[in-house]
Amino acid sequence: MNRMNVLLITVDDMNYNSMGCMGCEVSDITPNIDRLAAEGMLCENSYVAVGVCQPSRSVLLTGRYPHKNGARGFEEIDYCVETLTERLRDYGYYNGIIGKVDHLQPREKFAWDFVVKTLNPEENWGRDPEKMYEHTRDFLREARGQGKPFFLMANSHDPHRPFAGSVFETPSYLSKSGKNVDFDPSMEQGEYYRGKYVKSSRYYEPEEVDVPGFLPDLEDVHTEIADYYSSVHRGDEAVGQILCALEDEGFRDDTLVMFLSDNGAALPFAKTNCYVNSTKSPFIFRLPGQIPAGGRTGALISSIDYTPTVLDYLGINPIEGADGTSLRGILSGGLQHQYDTIYTMFYKTARNAVTGRERHFPMRCVQGTEYSYIYNAWAGNGEPFLNESTAGLTFNAMKAAGETDEEIHKRVEFFLYRTPEEFYDIKHDPDCLHNLIDRKEYQALIESYRKKLYGYMMESQDGLVSVFQEKVLRKYDR
Repeated sequence: MNRMNVLLITVDDMNYNSMGCMGCEVSDITPNIDRLAAEGMLCENSYVAVGVCQPSRSVLLTGRYPHKNGARGFEEIDYCVETLTERLRDYGYYNGIIGKVDHLQPREKFAWDFVVKTLNPEENWGRDPEKMYEHTRDFLREARGQGKPFFLMANSHDPHRPFAGSVFETPSYLSKSGKNVDFDPSMEQGEYYRGKYVKSSRYYEPEEVDVPGFLPDLEDVHTEIADYYSSVHRGDEAVGQILCALEDEGFRDDTLVMFLSDNGAALPFAKTNCYVNSTKSPFIFRLPGQIPAGGRTGALISSIDYTPTVLDYLGINPIEGADGTSLRGILSGGLQHQYDTIYTMFYKTARNAVTGRERHFPMRCVQGTEYSYIYNAWAGNGEPFLNESTAGLTFNAMKAAGETDEEIHKRVEFFLYRTPEEFYDIKHDPDCLHNLIDRKEYQALIESYRKKLYGYMMESQDGLVSVFQEKVLRKYDR
């Protein structure tokens, strides 16, 4: 067995196109992530299986879709599901997690030997790059003292809301229950104001940033996007500090490093949906001597592939029942692609001050490199879509502008209520602005994507398959 180490770095709610290495033009936005990409392989067409944190992370460490590991939302995985870290402990690995600890449950199933919870004021709520350095260094020294190879999952809470520099009068998206959210509701509101909520070394002003194409260019949107990018930059600094600790402790050359975001930004039409901006997350892999530096691949990749890839590199047998496939062939440069389409999904929101309760918005998506088909099983039930992004400056600005702007009004109504089927040319319309589902010239292609989605549902034993059969497939069989 290869005694290689593994470091998994995640950021929280960072959109795929917020990184310099992915074309973001905001000045000096992600120098550390960009450097890591230059030292390894950047997977430009990779996706998480589900666009919200806890189920997304559970997929990473099980290699199974949410309906196969049990964590469809903010809940525990099934006890019978083997995790990557359980398997690694069996092979003598020292496992550690820094931040986002409660987003992998039950804790005993993830076999942690070293645990640091950063969601508290002493840890600056998981948003202090220097703290990330200290904890990473301490873990590495513990692993060395144990004489064991290690697996470390180091998780920044940036750029999750509230964004650096936010000036909301009330942090209205905070949970009243304090459960399964990223902020302590007992904090005073003043702690969320600029400069008082974990200082950032760089605050972006609205005139320094562009509004993403999936949002309207409104004044308050510009303001919130500038605050978001301030959090992106601070998250990048956390990544840099983690990597600095790895190098300072002498583990750089024998550690497989992977970086990704758990899902898209907490903005309308991004996180907790099935759009490109919901699930696209550039994966970066670095392993000196085995993964070519400066490589890029456009291969279609899913987060179900992470656990099989790690086990393959370590020479450990794959976990039985995992849905993913090792990416080693692609990362070595020998294989150009292994999927024509992938399967992404969404199930339900967390219970917090915005949602009031756990809310189910079942969605499924089959996606290739050119087209995306989405099925919204909840559309038509009369319940408006609700998540944390609906409490921010952006959505409120959209609603206000929609009172006099018909196009923005339509966009708001579509976000709230959707339609059962959506189909996008994501090669030319990655922001998914133009639903082609009723266009005659696409009907044959749409039908092929419906069949692909049905195939994924059947193969993975998705509980939504009977609904899809009844509501969609039979409609077109008549």
